[in-house]
Amino acid sequence: MKNFNNILKKALDKTHVVIEKFLSYSRENANQRTLIIVPVIVVVILIPYLVFIRPPSAFPAGELVEIPEGLSLSEIAELLEREQVVRSATLFRSAVYVFGRERNVKFGDYFFKEPRNAFIVARALSYGVYGLEPIRIRVSEGTMVREMASLFAVYLKRFDEERFLSEARPMEGYLFPDTYFFLPNADDRLVLRTLRQSFYSRTVELEEEISASGRSLEDIVIMASILEREAHTTKDRRMIAGVLWKRIDIGMPLQVDAVFLYSLGRTTFELTSADLASDSPYNTYRVRGLPPTPIGSPSFDSLRAAVTPIKSDYLYYLADRNNVTHFSETYEKHVEKKRLYLGG
Repeated sequence: MKNFNNILKKALDKTHVVIEKFLSYSRENANQRTLIIVPVIVVVILIPYLVFIRPPSAFPAGELVEIPEGLSLSEIAELLEREQVVRSATLFRSAVYVFGRERNVKFGDYFFKEPRNAFIVARALSYGVYGLEPIRIRVSEGTMVREMASLFAVYLKRFDEERFLSEARPMEGYLFPDTYFFLPNADDRLVLRTLRQSFYSRTVELEEEISASGRSLEDIVIMASILEREAHTTKDRRMIAGVLWKRIDIGMPLQVDAVFLYSLGRTTFELTSADLASDSPYNTYRVRGLPPTPIGSPSFDSLRAAVTPIKSDYLYYLADRNNVTHFSETYEKHVEKKRLYLGG
């Protein structure tokens, strides 16, 4: 790449010789001369483009390109050539001079959605056209911290998945599920701070109801995370909340299978006898009360349902194959409905 000027000079010199020979032809050969000269000139123009101006084959499209503050134009040019952003550091410097911005190259993070030629890259750095546009990322209701880590790592190049997991695990349930917009250079700490602030800005609406419920915020969040998994409608969530709070109040195990999915890292509700016999604090068949932590990030609807349960005489419930929830006052009726709706 550093021999760019020499190569270009030799190409131009050769072309000059060829053109001079053609110009010495007699005037009657003018048409023939034109037919040959034009392609030669086109080739001379295309060679530098194909060799130096067009984007490198390994152009980092869709990735962040960082230009550290304090670098000289030459250092920036070498960095861009090294990172496969431009083919020639010399050509990049020349382009910046053309724009008259050799002393005003903008530092920072640049993002190119697709490969760009050297002149477009030079213009971007000359005028600070960073190309950073917000990325829409949807965090679904019930998402666990470990799932969030994988999700954000796909979209954000500065996102440290391991650090996020380490710092976010104690906040399970307190990172609000919603649609977020982050710039491509957002890091994991900004994401964590944003999701946590979103949780508290939403739950402030429930402060009076939480206080009146007699339950702690921690218990409400844990219950809400269970309701998120157990039901799909507001009414069902409030009904199930009434059932589960009653079980806790009378000292009955919750017997909620969804908690096992969190503790065991599974995606199905098929539990083994070993699972049901385990001493895990998340075994809701043996351990009374709520599990020690939330099992995901509850929606606002589930949080409100946990605070405003519907009281009833029901103590059991099940969802049929159409996700319709059926409630029972006694275990015998529960078994009967299980046989009727689930065939078991």
